[in-house]
Amino acid sequence: MPSNASFQPERGCHAGRPALPWTGFRGRPSPPQPPETPLSTAQQDLTTAPIPVLIRRLAIPASIAFLFNTMYNVVDTFWAGRLSTTALAALSLSFPVFFVLLAMGSGFSTGVTALVGNALGADRRRDAARIASQGLLTSTGVAVVVMTAGFLAVEPLFRLLGADGEYLAICLAYMQTILLGAFLPLTSFMLNGILNAQGDMVTYRNFLIGATVLNLVLDPWFMFGGLGLPAMGIRGVAVATLVAQAGGIVYVGRRAWATGLLHRSEGAMWRPHWPTLRDIFTQGVPASLNMMTVALGIFIITWFLSRFSENAVAAYGVATRIEQLVLLPTVGLNVATMSIVAQNSGAGRFGRVRSTVRTALGYGAVVMVFGSALVYFGSDALMGLFTDDPEVIATGGHYLRIAAFVEYAYVLLFVNTSALQGLKMPAFALWIGLFRQIAAPPLIFWLLAHVLGWGLDGIWWGVFGTTWSAAIIAVWYARRQTDRLAAREAELDAVLRDPAAAAE
Repeated sequence: MPSNASFQPERGCHAGRPALPWTGFRGRPSPPQPPETPLSTAQQDLTTAPIPVLIRRLAIPASIAFLFNTMYNVVDTFWAGRLSTTALAALSLSFPVFFVLLAMGSGFSTGVTALVGNALGADRRRDAARIASQGLLTSTGVAVVVMTAGFLAVEPLFRLLGADGEYLAICLAYMQTILLGAFLPLTSFMLNGILNAQGDMVTYRNFLIGATVLNLVLDPWFMFGGLGLPAMGIRGVAVATLVAQAGGIVYVGRRAWATGLLHRSEGAMWRPHWPTLRDIFTQGVPASLNMMTVALGIFIITWFLSRFSENAVAAYGVATRIEQLVLLPTVGLNVATMSIVAQNSGAGRFGRVRSTVRTALGYGAVVMVFGSALVYFGSDALMGLFTDDPEVIATGGHYLRIAAFVEYAYVLLFVNTSALQGLKMPAFALWIGLFRQIAAPPLIFWLLAHVLGWGLDGIWWGVFGTTWSAAIIAVWYARRQTDRLAAREAELDAVLRDPAAAAE
């Protein structure tokens, strides 16, 4: 991290000239505000520090956080399997419902990151404080809705998915416990969004490392009992999750409070402010729905694969887990891109926005050269780590050799959509998600697999085609937007350098 003396920016401005005017919420000029407390160097860096340095500083801890988030889920799966096969199946069956909770939390957190980052970049710290406090109010309201709707829908949904008897009881024991504490993960997500907007990726990383270690202890203790606690079975896995989330709120909340955004929020800022809430929902709802399209996309491809064989479904499930692990180092690039873009967008530094996207894509290309090579040449060996079924290994290995040429498309897609979210353009991510996950796959899978007679290969090449087409559209649209904004910035520079020439 650069020293404090290295970067002392004039907030919201370029060297020697004012920023493009920030119009506050919904395009309305913000009212005059009292002098702001200077930001810390860590917060200021996002609009002044060298972009490659920033991306490395933000992306590495964010990627580590996602790694430990994955490990956290592995711990739950491991201990549920030790309880019983039914408990393990219940955990899997509960995932679609739990995914809705994650999508809501992650989506609204993304919206708050974009809004707070833009406000800080424009030197509107009071606006940023209002967004932060209203974001926490939003997480509470969303939690109430999710909890209520979940309790009403979860039993019919599990029955629809085929659960009954003891299987249904175990599913309900886990999911209803999670729903009772829905406000905990949603609040944790929101606090992290506030920190991400200021370039702090380390706090949430530390929380997830600690939560994973804690989960290793709490899962077996709560499931099987001991030291005065009764055995809770699968409910113990849910309770362990909520305890870890509660601890995370204390730790992450203290760090968010220390930034000054929350404790500078007067009492009035904690009352509903409808224009701000509207902006949060405008940013958060598309991001949440975009995540939900992923679940629908998984259902669609699974349905097509099930027409071929159970082994095809199993092979795809294992192969996608391998892809997720290979892509893990690039996940931090998405978070870093959005945080840097948001602040530089607010500061009117759109040249830096464009450079951020290009640099992130460059880093992603380097990582994916090695990742794709690993997937292509090690496909069968990687499959063998998860299954010993020869047919599943052969099917999944063949898919991975095709997928090796798709991995960079995911980087292109996710980095560019993250940049657009940082620019407060969240709708694109939803529309491209609907295209990639829901609209295009059924048509392309049917055409390639059945009309052209490619069989199972038609599904694999369909994934290739839909992903690359979405990536190309994302690159084109994001470049168009960033080039337009950078041109505005250049025009303003020209006016300020030579007002007389501009007037002519």
